[in-house]
Amino acid sequence: MNKNIKNIGVIGAGSWGTAIANLLADKGYLIDLWAYEKEVKNNILDKHENTLFLPNIKLSKKITPFNDLKKVATKNKILIIVVPSHIMRNITQKISKYINKNSIIITASKGIEEKTHLTMFGVIKDSIPQLNEDNIVVLSGPSFANEVANKVPTVISVASKNIDIAIYIQHIFATDYFRVYVNNDPIGLELGGAIKNIIAIAAGFVDGMELGFNTRAAVITRGLAEIRRIGIKLGANPHTFSGLSCVGDLILTCTGNLSRNYTVGKLLGKGMTLDEIQKSRKTVAEGVINTKSVYNLAKKLDIELPIINEVYKALYEKTCPKDSIKRLMTRELGNETSELI
Repeated sequence: MNKNIKNIGVIGAGSWGTAIANLLADKGYLIDLWAYEKEVKNNILDKHENTLFLPNIKLSKKITPFNDLKKVATKNKILIIVVPSHIMRNITQKISKYINKNSIIITASKGIEEKTHLTMFGVIKDSIPQLNEDNIVVLSGPSFANEVANKVPTVISVASKNIDIAIYIQHIFATDYFRVYVNNDPIGLELGGAIKNIIAIAAGFVDGMELGFNTRAAVITRGLAEIRRIGIKLGANPHTFSGLSCVGDLILTCTGNLSRNYTVGKLLGKGMTLDEIQKSRKTVAEGVINTKSVYNLAKKLDIELPIINEVYKALYEKTCPKDSIKRLMTRELGNETSELI
């Protein structure tokens, strides 16, 4: 690990990628930021602002925007990838020829790949085989991009299978408004961060139908049980799900109006169709994509996930969210000995 690194590449100039880039630039790092859209590159270059995805935030002059992925990947030994999960493999395959085993790749994307059911850690490992597995780092936790960009106190986690690398990345990110905890369970961090988006859609159903706080609390709590259930099956540390990347992120995403996933669920609860919602939005709600991935993964693993099953039905079978709540409340009683099972 080179403690003197001053250049860092950020791949993805959406709201979260831009907020991360600006945080690191404010710490003095020279940031190469790859944007897919020429409009975003030109705005950052000319106005020092990402008017499309993170408006009204003045960006550091230490950020240099690019539309050339090769330049960013070739120049930087630390790369932070912040792209929608469904294009992660496409991006990592493109940059794989520029990566060596000692590079460090940080994923700040939350999702599970549809066909392979891999988390982003798994996608990176699979598509950049020469990369040392210890050098794949996960960054996750309760963090709305706009609030981080406005320097609202925020606490997140980073995870690597090598705790020393996690500590190294912890110090790169830490500021007086951005506190970072370390973890050696990247799969647990990723599953909490990805699956909570689906539970947030269900929480949105509840608020869209104005069912009240009791119902939303039940969805959040039982949603946590479903996340934990699938996480344990995939080998994650159960304790991880009590931390920032699961409980913390779950609470934030299920209650905050800045959450894209909660907003989609709320609009569905009010009677809009998914097609109408998606046509009206310019950003991706990861939970919509990941619902299908997790639903099919649960069937493959023979795991019961009642809330996630109902979100799947509402999104892809166009059932009514009101009927989903009724089915959840009247399904056959079990004999669980613990509410977290």
